[in-house]
Amino acid sequence: MVRAHLEHLLTDADPHTRLPTERELAGELDVSRPTVRQALANLEADGLVYRVQGAGTFAADRRISKTIELTSFSEDMRARGVVPGSRTVVGEIVAAGPRVGPALDVPPASDVVHLERVRTADGRPVCHEDVWLPGWLGSEILDEVPDASLYDSLARRGVHVDRAEQTVAATVLDPRTADLLEAPHHSAALHVTRTSYDVRGRVVEHAVTTYRGDRYDYRLTIHRRTRQEPPR
Repeated sequence: MVRAHLEHLLTDADPHTRLPTERELAGELDVSRPTVRQALANLEADGLVYRVQGAGTFAADRRISKTIELTSFSEDMRARGVVPGSRTVVGEIVAAGPRVGPALDVPPASDVVHLERVRTADGRPVCHEDVWLPGWLGSEILDEVPDASLYDSLARRGVHVDRAEQTVAATVLDPRTADLLEAPHHSAALHVTRTSYDVRGRVVEHAVTTYRGDRYDYRLTIHRRTRQEPPR
């Protein structure tokens, strides 16, 4: 009952809204303060609230949870009932160079498409992404993707993403990225590097994405290599 009441309060609460005190909640719900305290602790463990010593309990910034499936940012957001958006920082044709060339499996002197964007969920910045595409996809793609899914744009060209190699690491936001994401400098973040391949085995995308740690997480199910048979 206590948790259900608190979750109802959080449904309409803006991030960082202060919740009623333990005493107020205990009186309103006619329960003990330890019961309220435990319910708040459970919500804090689930990332729904946070506490500040001497100030109270506050609604946490809502996180987007990413399952381990090969989907675009736009697909992730729509699946969660959130409106995806983008703000283009840079859109250009550049030489691949010694770092991006090998990632895209093209010579360093080759032209590639570079797109830098801030991605949003319901208008709030969630991540900063640098995406490089092989030049054979054409510069026209820069006119399509600012407000659209990159994977949708690729599919319209007959390029269907089949698999990806991805690395996720902890990091902190440098000042430039933090400002773009409207986050504190050096705050916690997730650094994701992805190289995507189409059904023909060609590299079609190399992306480096930095997610605000307070607005995004990864959720996965893992299994033991050797599984025990259930008791009969």
